[in-house]
Order: sequence, then structure tokens, then C-alpha cells
Amino acid sequence: MTQALRKITTFAEFVSWKPDGESYELHDGVVVKMAQPLGGHEEVTGFLSIQLAVQCYQSCLPYLIPKTALVKPIDSESAYSPDVLILNQTNLMNEPLWQQESTVSYAESITLVIEVVSSNWRDDYYKKYGEYEGIGIREYWIVDYLGLAAKKFVGDPKQPTISIYSLVDDEYQVRQFRGDDCIQSPTFPELNLTAKQIFQAGS
Repeated sequence: MTQALRKITTFAEFVSWKPDGESYELHDGVVVKMAQPLGGHEEVTGFLSIQLAVQCYQSCLPYLIPKTALVKPIDSESAYSPDVLILNQTNLMNEPLWQQESTVSYAESITLVIEVVSSNWRDDYYKKYGEYEGIGIREYWIVDYLGLAAKKFVGDPKQPTISIYSLVDDEYQVRQFRGDDCIQSPTFPELNLTAKQIFQAGS
């Protein structure tokens, strides 16, 4: 995060103002300009988007990977722009903000969210973790390809880590993957990928 504009803003005001070509989120009514992502961040994001798109195609799943859609918790003035967002296309007809604002709010529409960590890692591990759990999103990945977060999240010494949170009885349970660990995704059980392969995409 490079800048926070401390003016309370509604979601409607945010989406009508939000400029194209720049990355902003709305955090509890505060417009937040996101840091320009590093090249490695974009490479990891792109790699994961391609790999998961292949899984969707091969398994004939009714999923969509949008480019700029927002996730908005119901009854809040927040809106998040995940690095990778996989939507269940069959439920988008039930999303009141989808057609006009490319925004989703219901867990039934949101299959998987991935955040690739940058300098604002606290948002991913704390704020978005809580919001995504509250929505009821079944699977949430935090891909810390540089090992930037606190040691309690990425080990001591710090090392690149993928944390996959799965919803169990309305609470997230986490499994972590490093090095040659094979990624285990509840949504994509056939995914044949190691943590190292993902990290190398950003090296």
C-alpha cells in the first residue's frame, strides 16, 4: 500500500470514481491506492491464472476468471480486487452488482480467491483473511513468493510460503506449502504443481 486517502467513501461513490488503469480498493470506506506490483508479482499471478484456467477447461467446470472484478462483503463499504478470482458462473445471475459493477458478494459465486503478497502483506493475512472468511469463500490462497510476512506466517527463518485456507464449519483451516511440496487444493484436486514451480514463476 502506497497511499490511503482518508475520506469516507461509499461503495457507489467508489465504483463511479475508480479510474481505469490504476489499482484501488475500498477498505471500510477508505480509498486505498495499491502499490504498483513488481514484475515477479505479475509473473506469479499470470502463471497461476493460466494453470487454473487449464484446470477449469480440462475438468469442464463452469468457472470464470475475470480480469478486474471486485469482491464486496455484504453490508459493508469495502471492495477488494484479488490477484486471481475464480467465479462460479452459474450463480452470477443472483449477484445484484454483477452486470453493472462487475462485483460479487455471495459465497456461492466465489469459488477461489488468491492474493499474491507484496509490501501490504498485513492486508492479505489479517484484513482480507477475516473478510473472505466472513463471506464464506471456500478457499483462499496467500502466495508469499518472497517470504515477506511475519515469521509466524512464513517460518523462521523466513521462506517463500503458500498458505491455503479452506473453510471448515465456517472457519478457515490452513495448510502451508514450501519447496517441493505438492499443492493440495480442495477446489482443484487434480492440480499437479509444487510450491517451487509457483515461486520460480516470479524469480
